[in-house]
Amino acid sequence: MGSKYEHVFEPIRIRGIDFKNRLEMAPPSPNLADREGRVTPEFVDFFRPIAKGGTAIIHVGNSVVDIKEACDEERQLDLGSDQCILPLTRFVEMCQGYGALASLEINHNGKDSDFDKTGKAAFSSSSFIASSEIWRAQMHGRAPIPTIEMDHAKIKETVEKYAVAAYRCKRAGFKMCMIHGGHGNLISQFASSMYNKRKDEYGGSLANRARFAVEVLNRVRELCGENFVIEYRISADEIHPDGMHFDETLKFIELIQHKVDILHVSAGLHGEFQYMRNWWQNYLMGRLYNVHYAADIKKKFPNLLVCTVGSIMNIKSADEILATGQADFVAMCRPLLADPEMPRKYALGREEDHRPCIRCQYCGHRLMIPAVINCAVNPFLGNETEFPEGKVKKADVKKRVAIIGGGPAGIQALQTLCERGHDVTLYEMSDHLGGHVVMGSALPLKQDVKDYLDYLVCQAIKTPARILLNTEATKEMLDAGHYDALIIAVGSKPIIPTLPGFQKSHVHWAPEADTGKVEVGKKTVIVGAGTVGIECAIALKRRGKDVTVVEMASGLSNLGAVTMEFNRLIMELNIPIHLNCRLEEVTDKTVVARDTKTSEKVEFPADTVLLAVGVSARYDVADSLRRSAPETEVFVVGDASEVGSIATAIRSAFKAAAYL
Repeated sequence: MGSKYEHVFEPIRIRGIDFKNRLEMAPPSPNLADREGRVTPEFVDFFRPIAKGGTAIIHVGNSVVDIKEACDEERQLDLGSDQCILPLTRFVEMCQGYGALASLEINHNGKDSDFDKTGKAAFSSSSFIASSEIWRAQMHGRAPIPTIEMDHAKIKETVEKYAVAAYRCKRAGFKMCMIHGGHGNLISQFASSMYNKRKDEYGGSLANRARFAVEVLNRVRELCGENFVIEYRISADEIHPDGMHFDETLKFIELIQHKVDILHVSAGLHGEFQYMRNWWQNYLMGRLYNVHYAADIKKKFPNLLVCTVGSIMNIKSADEILATGQADFVAMCRPLLADPEMPRKYALGREEDHRPCIRCQYCGHRLMIPAVINCAVNPFLGNETEFPEGKVKKADVKKRVAIIGGGPAGIQALQTLCERGHDVTLYEMSDHLGGHVVMGSALPLKQDVKDYLDYLVCQAIKTPARILLNTEATKEMLDAGHYDALIIAVGSKPIIPTLPGFQKSHVHWAPEADTGKVEVGKKTVIVGAGTVGIECAIALKRRGKDVTVVEMASGLSNLGAVTMEFNRLIMELNIPIHLNCRLEEVTDKTVVARDTKTSEKVEFPADTVLLAVGVSARYDVADSLRRSAPETEVFVVGDASEVGSIATAIRSAFKAAAYL
C-alpha cells in the first residue's frame, strides 16, 4: 500500500521520460568540481544520498557554458568543451542507479562573471557597472570594470554555447536540463529592462528583450531533439523597483510557454544583494515564500507544467501544494541537504525522523568563504568520503561512554555513539533535553529551530542510551561509573556584567523573556545588539512593546548571514538602536550609559532590562571532569569547547563520536 502523500509520489511522463515523483532538488553549487570544472568522485558522492533518498530530479546549480568568461564561484562545473562529457556520465549513471534523473542548471552569469577569476570584463546585454562588480572591486582594491555589451556575433556565439552545453548533457546520458533564465543571470539580463538598454532588435519591447531567451530555447530543442526535457528557471518578480515585475513576467511566459516542458518559478535577483532574500529565504521569513507566484502562473497557463520553490520545508507541505493545484512539481534544496532521506522517511510513515532544515544560511555561508558546502544540522553533508552514504561505521570495540550535557552537541554525540554500537549514558542537569535550543526556539519567528528541537528530543528518546535528567554529573559520579570515554558537552552560560544594578530584580537574561519566564514591562531596554538581542527586540516590538536596544560597538554585530534581513526588520518596525553606548549602571527606572565618542552620559528609561551580551564557555565545569576517563578518550565539544552556533556544536560532537 502506498503512502498518504499520493500527490508528491505520483509519477508523470514527459516526452516519454519517466519521472517517478514530483520532487526536485533545487540546484545547489557544491564547489566540488575539479580545477578544470569537471565532475569528481567527491561530486558524485555528494549527491548520492539525495538520489538514494527518493528525489526524482537532481539539479546541479550554476553549471556554466564557458568557464573562461562566465565564472563566479569556486569549482563550478564547466560545460564549455567536450572534455566534460565523460566525467558527467559518472553523475548521470549514479542517479539512474537510484531511479533519479540528473539535470544541470545551464547558465551564463553575464554581469556577475568574476573578473578576478576570468581576467576578462563580463559580458551582458548592455554596458554598465554591476553591483557585484562594485563589491568585488572594493574587496580587491581596484577600479570597477563595466560590462561589455554583446554584439550580434557574440550573441549568436553565446546562444550556441547554451545549446551545445545542453547537447553535451544529452551525450553524457542526461534526459533533461534546466536553462537558467532567472535571478539576474545573462538570459534575464536581456529580458529585464533594468539591465537591457539596447536600441536594436534585442532591446526595447518585451518581444525584443525576450528574443535571446527564445533563440536559446529554440536552439537547445533543435540540437537535443524531441526526447529531451527542457526545464526553464525564471524569476516571477525581480522585486527590485527597476526590475521585471510579475505582470510583465506573465507576458514573457506567453512568448516561451511552448518552448519549455517545465517552468521553474523562483523570484528575486542574484547579484543585487538586498534582493537575494527572495530566492534564498532565511528563518525570519515565511514558509512557502514563492508558492503564490507558481499558483498564479498555473491559473493563467493551466496546460504548462509548473514547479514551485522557496522554503517548502517538508513533504507534507509539498503534497498540499500539489493537491491544491498550485504547481505540478515541488523543488527544495536546503531541506534535502539537511535530510537527503526525507522523501523515503515520509513514504515509509517515519515523518518524526525527518531532520528539519533551520534556514540558518550556514550552507550558503560556506560557499561564500569559499568552502565545501556543509549543513548546520546534517554533519554528513560534505563529508561523504569519510562517511559513505551518510553512515558511521560500527565500532570495533564496544565502549562505555558518558555524555555530559543534553544540548544539541550532547544529543548529536548520543545519536552517533549509539549508531556505532556503544553503551551510552547521558547526564543532563535540567529536567529537559535541548540546552540553549529550548530558549533559542521559543519565539514565533524561530519555528524552524523549534522543529529541530522536537527532532533532537525525539531522536534522543529513540536511542537505547540511558538518559538521566535532573542529574548534574560530578567527577565522583563519573569516576564511579568507570567509563571508557567521555564526551563533555556542558555548553555555555550567559554573561552578566559586573556593574552597579545588574543584580536588580528587573534585570534578566533576554531568552528568559523570549520563553515567558519573566514578564516584560512597558519600557524595555535590551543590552546587546547581537542576534539574541535583535531577535528579542523584534518579537517584543511585534507584541506592541516599547523597546530600545543599546550596544557598545559602533555597529550591529554577530548577525551572520541574515544581517540584511535584521536591518530590514529594524527599519520596518522602527526599533531604536543606540550604538557606541558603554553601560555604567542600572537604576530602578533607567539604564545609564556613556557615549564612547562624546563621553557624554546617556540615560534610557526602563522598567525592564534584558541582557544579550553573549555567553561564555563553561570551561570550569569541563575541566573538572576531564580526568574521569583516560585522557586520550575525553572530548570537549560544542560551546564547552568554543562558543559558536548549532552548526559548530553539531560538527564537533559528531566528529568526536564518529571516531570513538
